[in-house]
Amino acid sequence: MKKILFTGGGTGGHVFPIIAIAQEANKKGLDLNLSYIGPKDFCSSAFMGKEKIKTYYISCGKIRRYLSFSSVMFNFIDLFFKIPFGIFQAFSIMFFTMPDVIVSKGGFGSIPVVIAGWILRIPIFLHESDIDPGLANKICSVFSEKIFVSFPIDKTEYFPKGKMIETGNPFRKNLTEGNKEEAKKIFKLISDKPLILVFGGSQGSERINEVILETLPELLKEFEVIHQTGISDFKKVMRESAAFITDDFKKYYHPTFFLDENELKHAYAVADCVISRAGAGSIFELAALKKPSILIPLPESAQNHQVKNAYAYADSGACIVLEESNFTYHLFLEKIKDVINVHAETMKKSAEAFSKPDAADAISKYILDYLS
Repeated sequence: MKKILFTGGGTGGHVFPIIAIAQEANKKGLDLNLSYIGPKDFCSSAFMGKEKIKTYYISCGKIRRYLSFSSVMFNFIDLFFKIPFGIFQAFSIMFFTMPDVIVSKGGFGSIPVVIAGWILRIPIFLHESDIDPGLANKICSVFSEKIFVSFPIDKTEYFPKGKMIETGNPFRKNLTEGNKEEAKKIFKLISDKPLILVFGGSQGSERINEVILETLPELLKEFEVIHQTGISDFKKVMRESAAFITDDFKKYYHPTFFLDENELKHAYAVADCVISRAGAGSIFELAALKKPSILIPLPESAQNHQVKNAYAYADSGACIVLEESNFTYHLFLEKIKDVINVHAETMKKSAEAFSKPDAADAISKYILDYLS
């Protein structure tokens, strides 16, 4: 039996690629023992168990790179207490389970596991989604055998070129199995207008929600909208949208606080254009699904990686980038119309050319070949 340990954590952007790799590894028909060590968060709690990945939770700190009294205090606690304790926890788990290999997706939750794995001399492989790696993967790269990267090697920053293998970003293949008719039933769609899917990531985006609300009265005249708001903003969006959408147009607006995998695949299938943040996971999903898109990169993302990701994807011709400073009601409405009425077919072809739909399969095959 081959034992593969996954780690990573903090967001769905770390958890979902792990699930994608695990799904592809399980398809190989081998006797595998899959496990995960990382921080306890919504995505790991909700999805790991469904894939029969045994899950262990540990203490995980992080390093805050903004300067304030509280950041200095919390960094001290995390660096000298939480992370060392997490390393001890990970070491204890791996000492008794002894995995054959560690596959790390990055994020602050991966650091204790990678360090403990290195102490135990377990081979370590990383995956980096972004053009500019996060701090966790920069640290963990020192201990790694190889680094799988999403974007072209000549565009990916920081890592030694000899360590990198270009694979693309793993995504759940189930997302390609959506059905337009099923989407109509789930979301009660009218389907007599082009459909816009607004997807701000697993937690939603307050800034995207604000502009969508401002634009809705005009937007719904020409488009139908599925809007994933995130849990924290859902009640506000429901209240404010109900106040100024006229009865004639309410049937064209479909807000939801979260889209599970089943709902998301059908929403993608029916979407004519997707409004999204510029995390690598979202970009490679959109590319594989050949969906025209408008990307609004998160300006506070570490190393400005979402902006770099967005423009690298835009260079292919597959999307339009609207940075938050330009993300206004009038410009947004204009760009939506441009995408739907002018650029949609060209964007679909460019997205298909950019996509790497077999990333999860390529990574799982490399790991299993390494173990054979």
